Amino acid sequence: MSNQTVETVVSPADRFKVVLAAGAVVAGLVGFYVLSGQPAIVRLASVLVGLAAGVAIAWSSGPGQRFFAFAKDSWSEARRVVWPDRKETTQVTLIVFAFVLAMALFLWLVDKTLEWTLYDLVLGWKK
Repeated sequence: MSNQTVETVVSPADRFKVVLAAGAVVAGLVGFYVLSGQPAIVRLASVLVGLAAGVAIAWSSGPGQRFFAFAKDSWSEARRVVWPDRKETTQVTLIVFAFVLAMALFLWLVDKTLEWTLYDLVLGWKK
């Protein structure tokens, strides 16, 4: 495992851009509620424009560029995952269900045994 140092240098301009991007998204959401008397398409456009403006502003900031690079790398990594086929998924699911059923039965038996031991034998509280 490599020992890498992480340096996050954020300039005041980058912080301002991130705050501005969040403000654009919030403005889009506020517009959705302020325009409650307008048609749904206008309200939806308000949210989408605010979201698009927020993404565009965030894209121009340093943290935003690092985030989008990370998202791109994550997406490509997820595409390389070898997902199980239908047969393997079904087998593993059935094994999990069988284990859960066995554990439920075991815990029920332990519970009833302890209940019988404590209430009937030790305390003498017969039902």
